[in-house]
Amino acid sequence: MGTAATRTTNPLLLTLLIATSAYVVATCRPNTPWARSYSAFVKLALAVLVIRLFFAVALGSPIPGTHVIVTLPEVPLPDWAQGIRLGGTVTAEALVFALYDGLKLATLLICVGAANALANPTRLLKSLPGALYEMGVAVVVALTFAPNLIADVQRLRAARRLRGRPDHGIRGLLHVGLPVLEGALERSVALAAAMDARGYGRTAQVPTPVRRTTTALTLGGLLGVCAGTYGLLTAQGAGYGLPVLLAGLAAALAGLWLGGRRTPRTRYRPDRWDARAWLVTGSGVAVAALLTLAASRDPEALHPGVVPLVAPTLPLWPAAAVLLGLLPAFVIPKEPS
Repeated sequence: MGTAATRTTNPLLLTLLIATSAYVVATCRPNTPWARSYSAFVKLALAVLVIRLFFAVALGSPIPGTHVIVTLPEVPLPDWAQGIRLGGTVTAEALVFALYDGLKLATLLICVGAANALANPTRLLKSLPGALYEMGVAVVVALTFAPNLIADVQRLRAARRLRGRPDHGIRGLLHVGLPVLEGALERSVALAAAMDARGYGRTAQVPTPVRRTTTALTLGGLLGVCAGTYGLLTAQGAGYGLPVLLAGLAAALAGLWLGGRRTPRTRYRPDRWDARAWLVTGSGVAVAALLTLAASRDPEALHPGVVPLVAPTLPLWPAAAVLLGLLPAFVIPKEPS
């Protein structure tokens, strides 16, 4: 869904992406601490949108326009700051362009927040290959840090309100910050003790050439995956993105296969990849692929112009492609409240 959001600036399609992800989160969100992080990502997306509009008003925009909304006092700047202005004329075209651009980034953040709210870190860690076990633990701890932090802040603020103490402003933030830090340290110590009790970090003996080859293939492959993904997410890198991504995936898989010999692991109740998992994954891939195809076939519908200023229209088959993202809401069994 996030990849699809980077392929369009049509506000109707972006709003449909946000509504689709919000419905899936509302339907499938489990009753866990990390599931409460979705609202924080929505607030962050709104802040990004407001900041983008503020920059367009305060610093101006290179988009030409004829519909003047307001003329602000312009601050003169030195010669070395040419190309930047403070104040001046604010046009409707510049504001609409900033709204489209900021809404695209806000939609991407909301889709990332949906993934954080729905993904189970324990299942994510169990599905990783043995070569990425250490890295996977670090990533899972990082993913669960922000949701747990948000849950701690909400719990402490509610406790302060019940005691009749202020929970807003600088004073309230200072009184909440120390207990939150203490709770994070306690969780870190408990996690370290649990990892040590489970034999975390113990590896088998592997020859040095195999270990070095594994490291080179894994790191090189992951860098290739990052570069290829970046190319696919940007319009300028569409030519090299797919070949680099495929080459990086091949190298990373080879490195993971070799690295799995160094980290023997047993699996208790392995997480099976069933038909529902294929449907959920396929729905997301289908939305990204169809929006990418639509962006190349009909760029005007997915990128409405602002000069001249026209109302955006909703393209039918790209909108139907976005609705495929609703499939997880119907195939995933709902957890009891």
